[in-house]
Amino acid sequence: MTIDFTPATIHQLQPSDLVQEDRVAARVYTDPEIFEREMTQIFEKTWIWVAHESELPKPGSFKSTYVGRNSVIVTRDRKGAIHTLVNRCRHRGASLCEKPRGEANGFTCPYHAWSYGLDGRLRGIPYPDGYEGVMSKDEMGLHKLRTESYRGLIFATFDQDAEPLEEFLGDVRLWADRFFKQGGGYPLKVLGTHRFRFRGNWKIQLENTTDGYHFPIVHRSWMSSVDGETADMLSFMTDPASTCHDLGNGHSVMHMVPAHIDLDADDGSEPLQPRFDGLVAELREGGADEAQIRKLVRAMHGTGSNLNLFPNVGLSSAFFRVLRPVSVDETIIEHVALGVDAPEEIAGPIRRERLRIHEHFQGPFGFGTPDDAEGWDRVQRGAQACPEMPIMVNRGLKREADAPEGWATSHSTDETGMRAAYRMWKKMMSNG
Repeated sequence: MTIDFTPATIHQLQPSDLVQEDRVAARVYTDPEIFEREMTQIFEKTWIWVAHESELPKPGSFKSTYVGRNSVIVTRDRKGAIHTLVNRCRHRGASLCEKPRGEANGFTCPYHAWSYGLDGRLRGIPYPDGYEGVMSKDEMGLHKLRTESYRGLIFATFDQDAEPLEEFLGDVRLWADRFFKQGGGYPLKVLGTHRFRFRGNWKIQLENTTDGYHFPIVHRSWMSSVDGETADMLSFMTDPASTCHDLGNGHSVMHMVPAHIDLDADDGSEPLQPRFDGLVAELREGGADEAQIRKLVRAMHGTGSNLNLFPNVGLSSAFFRVLRPVSVDETIIEHVALGVDAPEEIAGPIRRERLRIHEHFQGPFGFGTPDDAEGWDRVQRGAQACPEMPIMVNRGLKREADAPEGWATSHSTDETGMRAAYRMWKKMMSNG
């Protein structure tokens, strides 16, 4: 059923009615009440990416982050188990940890010194005689989220009855497995994070990671700044092999460099880019063999695909893109640079080159991030006008077809991935 968005009806419709197959009401970007409902119906009801295991390298490691607007601490306890704990003392509500990451034996509240273990258990209370017969320490541990991981990707949810993570990911697992092949046989490792805010709704950025249509338009300056081989590699606008798949549960994958979709599918005919000649020489000197060098260098630009996981993380070619909603018109983005966990003779040169590539596009002074953020800001500003005028997500609707795997598929410049995300949004916003 198609519902007309008119000035008379737009503010009367339920949130789930604001999303149609080919269009979305601009109100989903601008209505504070819808945003509040998203925080409870989506961000507290499904799996949210919180960390990569390389950020918790040993027992005692922790990372502070958010699930929706809830401050949480992700920890690795002394037995190696990973926990996600609400960053709120059970006594009077003070935050326990203000550091972004580090190592600790536990967490002590600065207000009344209640102390907690890395697993969230309440370990100690000063002057405990006042609590005799009042409460048990066993009942007052930190609120713990359900936490599961896949391929080092750590997710957490407030919903203790949520489906298992691997079921939620479904066919994402195939593409995540391919994403991690860019380590060239070594595990991927988080190198660092560039964090920034933009003045817009979180869904604007969710759309962007699966939006191939904007790339040669918004990123013209970047395209003119790279060598010819790189520009040719990303000339996917008219390549029929460049596709986008709806993977279910709001997830999608968009292919920009079809030849690099599966980095193991290499017949050796593709020459390595001359720009990496110096890197090849360093890796040889560091003891890497030719097959290993080829794997690592071919993967310098990542896997050639953007894997969009609903609702808050993208495995975007060569880095993680994480979004955190702050308010209806403010979002924090984290671009997480990745290297390899290998001997320094190999990890060092790879780290340097991958960071330079990351900085060139995603970094604060790069070509890509400022251009993207300007576009996102403009969508938010424009959406304030004529709220009955829809946001269109209909590109490629008539050329969408099922792949053999059953995935709804169209060209990478089409809006198949956006429609997938909004179908999941509509489903979750219809519940409760």
